[in-house]
Amino acid sequence: MTSLPYFPDLDSIGSDVDMLAEIQRLRTAKNVLILAHYYQESVVQDLADFVGDSLQLAQSAQKTKAEVILFCGVHFMAETAKILNPNSTVVIPDLSAGCSLADRCSDLVFQNWLKDYPDHAVISYINCSAGVKALSDIICTSSNAVRVVNSISPEKKIVFAPDRHLGKWASQKTGRDMVLFPNSCIVHDQFTPSKVRELKARYPVAKFLTHPECSASVTSRADFVGSTAAMLNFVATDSAKVFIIGTEAGILYQMSKVRPDAEFLSIPVDSSGSCPLCPYMRLNTVEKIYLALRDLKPEITLDETLCQKALKPLQKMLALG
Repeated sequence: MTSLPYFPDLDSIGSDVDMLAEIQRLRTAKNVLILAHYYQESVVQDLADFVGDSLQLAQSAQKTKAEVILFCGVHFMAETAKILNPNSTVVIPDLSAGCSLADRCSDLVFQNWLKDYPDHAVISYINCSAGVKALSDIICTSSNAVRVVNSISPEKKIVFAPDRHLGKWASQKTGRDMVLFPNSCIVHDQFTPSKVRELKARYPVAKFLTHPECSASVTSRADFVGSTAAMLNFVATDSAKVFIIGTEAGILYQMSKVRPDAEFLSIPVDSSGSCPLCPYMRLNTVEKIYLALRDLKPEITLDETLCQKALKPLQKMLALG
């Protein structure tokens, strides 16, 4: 029998429920670790036991002894937590919280694509499904992509998936020629050189920081390119007072906390000046977090054999740090 999809029943929350208080009560009573990515809205970040980028969150999921992991991020992140901690119950506030990179590179598509490169080492960005991880030799994040690429023997050919921009950036940093899967992030694809030039013209002393998921035409103009955690570390220690940030706007909350004296500017993604927001990350809300804790649904479940196959390349990555 096929199980029915789970949809959070927001109407089941009584008007008298103090959700923030209930979240605190339930997380203690059920021994829950709440993880949140930097791209979550600020109220969700404040609820988390740990906020980080993909590498930091994977490391936290691997180390925890919690009975339940509530992952405030997107689906592939919750899958990763389940792979690394199969004995924990892993829930995500909204199963619809996907990822354009993962969704446009299914394991079937990837398996067929790999047939043209049988003698290549397969590096996959963590922004992919468990099925794609299981087809990979090693996983990387934007924090350690260069280190992972350098870990492959110079004589070995490499394919890199599913983000072509991160792959191209890592290729330039390492000097390794890699075959890149033709895919990209819908958020970081919105940034353009013209928008960067406009902001730099208005704020000439500003330092421009960007994520390697952006195109080379954008990253080539940056003062610093790195993961969300690396950008956060940069602004925490740099003397600049104005920063232009080329990634999802959720990271600005943490940046403002570590540098309240500085100004942080998002690159507008349309003519109205809208900030870059990931529509999938923003599906997680306080109401859905409360329901996930109350009902321990929707739960991430994975085939055990698939988990074991996907675990090996993840462990290789984590061993590199």
